[in-house]
Parts: sequence; structure tokens; C-alpha cells
Amino acid sequence: MSILKKIFGGSSEPKEEKVLPWIPLNDIEQLKHITEKSKTKTQVIFKHSTRCGISRMVMNQFVAMYNLTEKDLDLYYLDLLNYRSISDEVGVTFMVMHESPQLIVIKNGNVVNYASHGGINDIDLSKFV
Repeated sequence: MSILKKIFGGSSEPKEEKVLPWIPLNDIEQLKHITEKSKTKTQVIFKHSTRCGISRMVMNQFVAMYNLTEKDLDLYYLDLLNYRSISDEVGVTFMVMHESPQLIVIKNGNVVNYASHGGINDIDLSKFV
């Protein structure tokens, strides 16, 4: 074993990655569906910039802490770089100023919570289920 592996750790065994039940948000028409569906099930949008290190760090923390299922809420993933027009429409539809990364929680047609950057991981999503 090399000295670096001894110092920093390392394993030849692959690490199992946690995968969330993301729904890609890639069509403006989905916003109407999200609004309607929020009347019976909480909807969450995670806006992520794939080129931003802070956004990646926050997303990794979010994934690690996430403990809900598809039965609890719908979890949408919005790639800001590829779907900027949809991100702009999210702001208009839900009256939330654009930030990145950003988490928006929608229930009964209204935004009940939102946060950006480190504040995302302070939101207890179980309160909205």
C-alpha cells in the first residue's frame, strides 16, 4: 500500500453511490403539472448549475442527507445550464427569485419553502410531506 493511501485512505472496493428518485425538469409544460400535482403531493425542484463547484458540493450534501421516498414527494432536477428558460419560468410561475443552487418546495400550488446554497440542507423536507 502506498504512503498516500495510508494517509488519505483508499479502498479497492467500489463505493456504492446513493441515487435519488430525480425527475428531470426539461419542459416548461411540466410546471403546470407540478402546480396541479402539488395539491395532492409535495413537489420539490432542485436547481443545479453543473459547472459550479458550490452547487455540486451542496447537491452532494443534499443527496447524502435525503431520506424520503417517491411516495413522500416528487423530486425534480433542473439543469440550469441546459434549461435556463425553464429556470426563468420557474421564477415567474412560483414567484421565487433565481439563485443557484436552489431548492423550492411546492405544496397546494404555492411555494412553502425555498433556499439556496448552504440553506438548502437546512430545510427539513419531512415537514412538508
